[in-house]
Amino acid sequence: MLLPLDTALGTRFHLEHAPIERATVEAALADCELPADLAEAMTSTDYDTLLQASHEDGIQRVGLEVGTPIISVNGASFFGPVVTPMPKGEAAARLWDGVVLVTGTDGFFELKRTRDRRPEFAGQ
Repeated sequence: MLLPLDTALGTRFHLEHAPIERATVEAALADCELPADLAEAMTSTDYDTLLQASHEDGIQRVGLEVGTPIISVNGASFFGPVVTPMPKGEAAARLWDGVVLVTGTDGFFELKRTRDRRPEFAGQ
């Protein structure tokens, strides 16, 4: 249920450059056949404590000198992977296998290089 909504929102915000406002969120919810009143969450503070706790948990796992995304695999946590365009199918499986491999390497901390392109979103 979350993937279709994430895709609908991402398409509107990133590809169509729609304004980040309630009408845009309601349109995405409608596309996913979800209730429009879920748009209340975009201005609610009800979830702030849980979101802050989740963020803090991630930072505790990896340290302060990283960003998001943060993933945890087999007890090891890392920032990343940051990939554009997003691999699909067998290429995604190979990437995941590599992530699992490095998490099992004692003392592995980081791979990094300068980005040489802007993010590519589906449909661009």
